[in-house]
Amino acid sequence: MTAYWISQYREISDETRMAAYAALGRPALEAAGGRFLARGLPDKLYEAGVSSLTVLIEFDSVAAAEAAHDSPAYQEALAALGDAAVRDIRIVPGLA
Repeated sequence: MTAYWISQYREISDETRMAAYAALGRPALEAAGGRFLARGLPDKLYEAGVSSLTVLIEFDSVAAAEAAHDSPAYQEALAALGDAAVRDIRIVPGLA
């Protein structure tokens, strides 16, 4: 069943480290089967919406998304990011 990796960035404190993370992270996640569907700030907010950078990545399964996160290549990207961002990452199963 398809799964979605959703990242919401609450705060980015170091743009240089964020760029280093992005340069390593996107290729690592794509190599693990991730397909980037959306990345950016919201065009419109409703209810209690928060204007923050959001990233949506599709994987073939929850297991594939978890394996991508735990892969050595993505761990290298996380090391480059360090504490330069406060974010929430969720892996959500798609609907059957």
